[in-house]
Formats: sequence, structure tokens, C-alpha cells
Amino acid sequence: MTTLYELYYWPSIQGRGEFVRLALEEGGARYVDVARGKGGVQAMMRMLRGSKSVAPLFAPPFLKHGALVIAQTANVLAYLGPRLKLVPADEASRARALEIQLTIADLVAETHDTHHPIGVDLYYEDQTAEAKKRAAEFVVKRVPKFLGWLESRLAHNGGREFIGARISYVDLSAFQVVAGLSYAFPNAMSRMKRKIPKLWALHDRVAARPRIAAYLASDRRISFNEDGIFRHYPELDPKAHRRSAHD
Repeated sequence: MTTLYELYYWPSIQGRGEFVRLALEEGGARYVDVARGKGGVQAMMRMLRGSKSVAPLFAPPFLKHGALVIAQTANVLAYLGPRLKLVPADEASRARALEIQLTIADLVAETHDTHHPIGVDLYYEDQTAEAKKRAAEFVVKRVPKFLGWLESRLAHNGGREFIGARISYVDLSAFQVVAGLSYAFPNAMSRMKRKIPKLWALHDRVAARPRIAAYLASDRRISFNEDGIFRHYPELDPKAHRRSAHD
């Protein structure tokens, strides 16, 4: 299909929509970031409510391609992957790519919960004490577990790409996770860097790819900010965390 891709996501944050944007950019796709245009947010809200032709959607991001509407980040990427040549054609490779992407989705959800550990409808300032506890556990235990696993999966495939012998949407998503965590937790990631050399090198290679580099330098790339998933609150990222007696 050569039909224009229509991405629907919040216009002022990277969030989960950024994983889809990176795939569209690297794949050289013709797309429009609908909610960033005039009347786009209203159009997105109408789509969320559903219609006779489109079932109600739970949340952005979602992608419209012709008459097809697809939601959930990993699901969208699994759809885009073969169309943008960002995943090998064989079924086993596509299943492995989705497995890794779903694990990245778990990491993204846990990252969000560091600054909203009690409820998403409460302000960060209403749960700061709880956020400090959640963030401490996250950077000491969960970040090493997730990134260590990604490092091992990368090593298992030769150390340069996650799937096959060329870049996939999983590599792009891993880049975004490393970039986002480095923004949110620079001290913790500085300590983590030597433990994930292959993953860090992958981040640098992705950032240097011509289409990605051009995107990162453009106004299409929304800056990290304290409204998105990856937020930097200095009090959640001290220079050192105390480890419990059980660590």
C-alpha cells in the first residue's frame, strides 16, 4: 500500500508515539503526524471515540493506513515492520522482534511509574515521596535487569542488530529507550554504561543513520520534557543509591 500513513498521538510529547515516529522516519514513509496539525487533536479524540467504521480505541498512539486503524505501539510496529523493511520477512524473525518490542513496552511502562507510582491522574508533586522510593528500586534493580537482558539478546545475534543482519524497528526502539533513560536518569545511566557496551554502541549507530540523524536535528523531533514518559527530576536520580541488604 502506498497510501499515506496517519499517526495519531499527543502533539507536545515524544511518549509512546515516538517509537512509531522513528520507524516511519527510518523507513522513509509518507506520513502525517495528525495531532500536530490544525484541528488534529480534535480529530484524534473523535477517532478514539469510534464510529460506525472504526471501533473505539483505548489510547493513542494509533495508526490509520487506508481504511485500517491499528492501535498499541508494539502492534503498530509489527504492522509497519514488513511494509517498511524494518523486520525480516520470515515468521520466526517477526515473532522474535515482537517479543523484544513487548518487553521494551514493559520497560517503558515501569519508567512511567517512577514519576507516577500511585495514579496517573495525580500530579507528580502529589506523589513525590512515593516516586523517590519507586525510582530508587527502578534504577537499582529493574533498569539493570531490562537493559542487561537487551544486551544479552543483542550479543546473541552477533552484537550489532537485534534481528537478522540489518536494522529493524527493535533497534530503533532500543535507541529510544537508551536516549530516554539517559535523559531521565543521567547519573544512573552513567553507572550502567560500562555494563551495556553493545547496546550503547547500537544507540550511537542508530543516531548516526542518515534519516534518523536528519530527523533528530529537525523540528519533527519533539524534545524530551517533563510531560512525557521519560522525565528528569533530579531528586529521582541522585549520584548514588543505597543498595538494600538483599541486593
